[in-house]
Amino acid sequence: MARIFCVANQKGGVGKTTTCVNLAAALAARNQRVLLVDLDPQGNATGGSGVDKRSLSQSVYHVLVGMADLAAVRVTSPSGKFDVLPANRDLAGAEVEMVELEGREKRLKKALAGVMDDYDFVLIDCPPSLSLLTLNGLCSAHGVIIPMQCEYYALEGLSDLVNTIKKVHANLNRDLKIIGLLRVMFDPRMTLQQQVSAQLEDHFGDKVFRAVVPRNVRLAEAPSHGMPGVVYDPSAKGSQAYLEFAEEMIERVRTL
Repeated sequence: MARIFCVANQKGGVGKTTTCVNLAAALAARNQRVLLVDLDPQGNATGGSGVDKRSLSQSVYHVLVGMADLAAVRVTSPSGKFDVLPANRDLAGAEVEMVELEGREKRLKKALAGVMDDYDFVLIDCPPSLSLLTLNGLCSAHGVIIPMQCEYYALEGLSDLVNTIKKVHANLNRDLKIIGLLRVMFDPRMTLQQQVSAQLEDHFGDKVFRAVVPRNVRLAEAPSHGMPGVVYDPSAKGSQAYLEFAEEMIERVRTL
């Protein structure tokens, strides 16, 4: 039975998509069966997995509005060897259409129910806002992975996100919890980043993952080649960090 994790942060540009794509590929390299759900209308996780979003005849949009089954829409990442429920600009219109649909917050959960036995991990890449799409992700998930930079503004955004997760837990999804915080784009030369990292460890304890993803050019280059960084250059420091993170996730799932 699959474990479903949202990769979420209301702040943009914090590495949600990079984390989703690289974690999916790193887990697949560890012989885990993985589905990556792209819930962002920009479709960056789709493109970063090597799937051409412009040539899609169906996408996650069709699944959410009830026009297609998830099993018929998913595709396999040619480079990452994991399955993708792809997204493109069609998804931007889904929120408006979903407002009038029954059980609008749980459309994704209902769609995933039919493929739960096919996977060990389902990773959901959420858009950088608390939209109906993000809410669908949070209502489907067993837990939330929060990628964040060790900067002052990131701490402010984190408190908002924690409050949101508490509200969803109380009202819509009793299974939902924070699985952990992943420090990304980390530069150990900056004193402020070291201080914020230490604050996170003091406040959140073992909720902070041991793996730390450094700033890394190879990870940034990989999407232009339609590949996860861990496939594009497995020896890069960023790729190594995501491979360590995948090991930690497998370990943490056993204790859930």
